[in-house]
Amino acid sequence: MSTNRNPWPALFALVVGFFMLLLDVTIVAVANPAIMASLHADVSQVIWVTSAYLLTYAVPLLVTGRLGDRFGPKNIYLIGLAVFTGASLWCGLSGSIVMLIAARAAQGVGAALMTPQTMAVITRTFPPDRRGAALGVGGGVAGLATLTGPLLGGVLVDRLGWEWIFIVNVPVGVVAFGLVVRLVPALPTHTHTFDVPGMLLSGVGMFLLVYGVQEGADHDWSLRIWLVIGMGVLVLGSFVVHQARHTREPLMPLSLFRDRNFALASAAIAAMGAAATAVMVPVYFYLQAVRGMSSTMSALLLAPNAVIVGLASPVIGKLADRVHPRVVPTLGFSLFAISVLWFAALMQPDSSLVWYAVASGLAGFGNACIWARLTATAMHDLPVRQAGAGSGVYNTMRQGGSVLGSAAISALIAARMTANGVGGGPLVEEATIPDSVKTAFGSALGQSTVLPAGILLLGAAASALLVGHSFAFDSEREVARASRGSS
Repeated sequence: MSTNRNPWPALFALVVGFFMLLLDVTIVAVANPAIMASLHADVSQVIWVTSAYLLTYAVPLLVTGRLGDRFGPKNIYLIGLAVFTGASLWCGLSGSIVMLIAARAAQGVGAALMTPQTMAVITRTFPPDRRGAALGVGGGVAGLATLTGPLLGGVLVDRLGWEWIFIVNVPVGVVAFGLVVRLVPALPTHTHTFDVPGMLLSGVGMFLLVYGVQEGADHDWSLRIWLVIGMGVLVLGSFVVHQARHTREPLMPLSLFRDRNFALASAAIAAMGAAATAVMVPVYFYLQAVRGMSSTMSALLLAPNAVIVGLASPVIGKLADRVHPRVVPTLGFSLFAISVLWFAALMQPDSSLVWYAVASGLAGFGNACIWARLTATAMHDLPVRQAGAGSGVYNTMRQGGSVLGSAAISALIAARMTANGVGGGPLVEEATIPDSVKTAFGSALGQSTVLPAGILLLGAAASALLVGHSFAFDSEREVARASRGSS
C-alpha cells in the first residue's frame, strides 16, 4: 500500500540511520589491529567484536519485521535507533575486550530493530516500478558509508584512539532520530502473533554453530567443538521443522521460498553477506600488519571501492529495472570474485599497491551491481501483507551469512597461520608485525582470502538462476504507471 504523500523525504530520513549502521561496520573493520593491540586480544577475540554484533543482528530479524507490522515501522525504528546509539557510547567507554564484545552485542539488537523497517517503508510507500530507484539510493548511501567509514575510522584511530569510532555514532544517531520523528509517516499496523519457541531455536542454533566454527582452530578442532557444531546444525534443523508445523503464523514462513526469485535472491544475499564480511578481515590486516600502513592510509588505498559503489549504485538501480533480473547481479558477483582473488594474489610484502587499488575499484563496481538489485528482485513479487515477514527473512539470510562468514574467516586465518608457522596467541603488541614473519603472515592471509572468492561464485550461480518477473506484477506496474499518468 502506498501513501499519497511524497515518499522520498521519509526515505532520506531513514537512510541516515542506515548510513550509521554501515558506517559502524566499516569503521570497525579498519580498527581491528588497533583494538587488538590496545586491549591485548588475539585474532579470534578481536573478530568476536564483529561476530557478536552480527549474531545479535541476525537472530532477532525474524521477529523485528513482525514488530514493525504490529506496532508500526516508525516506532520500532526509533526504539532500535535509541538502543544502537546508546550501545555505541557503551562501546566507546569499554575498557576490556569482553566489555566491548558485550556492547557490540547490544548494538546488534538495535540494528536488528531498525533494518527491516527501512525495507518495509520502501515497499509500502513506493509503487513497484519505483522501488528499484529507491533501493538504488540505498546502494549509493552504502557506498558513501563504505567510503567515509574507513577514512573517518582511520583518522579517528590515528588521532584520537579506536574508542572514537563508536562515539562518533552518538551525534549521528541524535540527528537521525529527529529526522525520522519529523519525516517518516505512521503506517497502518497489523495484528501478529509471535513464535517465541521458534526464536529461541534459531538463536541457540545459530550461536552454537558460529561459536563452534569460530573457536574450532583455537581448540584444535577437538571432539567438543564438533559436538557444538553438530548440536547447532541439529537445533537449526529443529527450527525448520517447527516452522513447517507452525502454520498459523510462523517466524520464518517457508511459503515465501515458493517464490523462486525470493529463494534464490535470499541464497545469493547470504553468500554476499558472508563474502563481504569475510574479505575485509584479511585485507585490512594485510595492509596494516604486513605493509605497515596506518589506518588512514589503508582506508585511502581501498577508497576506489567505495567511490565506485557510491557513483554507480543509483545509475545501476535505474538501468537494472530494464533488463532481466539475473543479468546485473550475476555480473556483479563474478566481478567481485575476480577482485577478491586478485587481492589474495597480491598479499605479499612487496606487491604493488597500485594494483591493490585497481582491484578495489573492480570490487566496487561488482558491489554496485549486487546489493540493490538483489533486494528489489527478492521483494518484487511478494504481497504487501508479507512485506514485514519477507524483509525480516531476507535480512536474516544476509546477516546469517555475514556472521558465518566472520566465523569462518577467523577459523581459516588461525588455521593458515599455524600451517605457515606464524603460531597463535596475540599476534602483535603494536599495529605491525616483525619483518621475519611478514611473508608467512601474508601467505596465510592470501590463502584465507580464497574462501570469500569461492562463496561469491556460489552467489553468482544462484543469481544466474533468477527468472523474469510475474505477469501479475507487470499488470500492477502498468496500473501504477497509468495512475500516475492520469494524475
